[in-house]
Amino acid sequence: MARNRVKLPSMVKQVQNALDEKLAIGESKHIDKINGETQNKIYSWETYRSYMKHCNYFTKWAKEQYGCKSIEQCRPYVDEWLKSRSEKGLSAYTQKLEASALAKMYGCSTKDFIKTDIRHRADISRSRGEKVRDRHFSEEKNKELVNFCKSTGLRRAELKALTGDKLLEKNGQYFIKVDSGSKGGRYREAPVIENVKEVVERMQRVGNGKVFEKIPNGADIHAYRSCYATILYNSLARPKEEIPYDKINRGTGHKYQSQVYFCQKDLKGVTYDKVAMLEVSRALGHNRISIIAEHYIRG
Repeated sequence: MARNRVKLPSMVKQVQNALDEKLAIGESKHIDKINGETQNKIYSWETYRSYMKHCNYFTKWAKEQYGCKSIEQCRPYVDEWLKSRSEKGLSAYTQKLEASALAKMYGCSTKDFIKTDIRHRADISRSRGEKVRDRHFSEEKNKELVNFCKSTGLRRAELKALTGDKLLEKNGQYFIKVDSGSKGGRYREAPVIENVKEVVERMQRVGNGKVFEKIPNGADIHAYRSCYATILYNSLARPKEEIPYDKINRGTGHKYQSQVYFCQKDLKGVTYDKVAMLEVSRALGHNRISIIAEHYIRG
């Protein structure tokens, strides 16, 4: 008698099911970090879609190479896949992304996989140099959008969702209330810097309506956020010599500046003011100051 076999869903569906179990849209990543509960959670749709794409690349490869029919059967080949991606010349950032995606799908840590290449800031290609899409976007014709971005540091999704009633004034300083489209659903108040009058007038002019009906695909929003971060940091940072030697090294007994951030790897020798970095990080909607040093502040 033939046995009844349970038909497995497609590999794509299996990937989706595995990642769907990790969705935590609207939950507080900050609180989960404090409680050490972030490993098996995905906090944004953007991350979810990115993980889906890269997990599907892997399972398709495993199916073609080894005839795998389930994501469990694919698991032993993760290291081989990641190694092949390095050999193909994928950037260290993409390798790390793929490792993170697979770790999320399998509910483990990237430390369980082969080590990916070391990431260097000099290797970052996003928002550096002219891209093909940039040729179809005129910053001159979209000057108001570009200035608005450089003055507020909002993400693309946040700009799309922004309405004029999100303008806030505190003691003569204007802020943008970001409560829609933000990463992880986190609320923040982003200070408006430079072109303040232009930003305020546009917000007030549209009232409760959208500030921008459409954000052109060619607009390099990340580059404008970087510009915003750099300007804001430079306005807040203290000269290194003015930062106090406020801590004592237990081993040597020497005083040191605990509020000075020392960059590593290809930025070794560069220092930043941690207090200013934290303010910039919060303004951009991030928590870790290392992200600001690696991806945003430009010398």
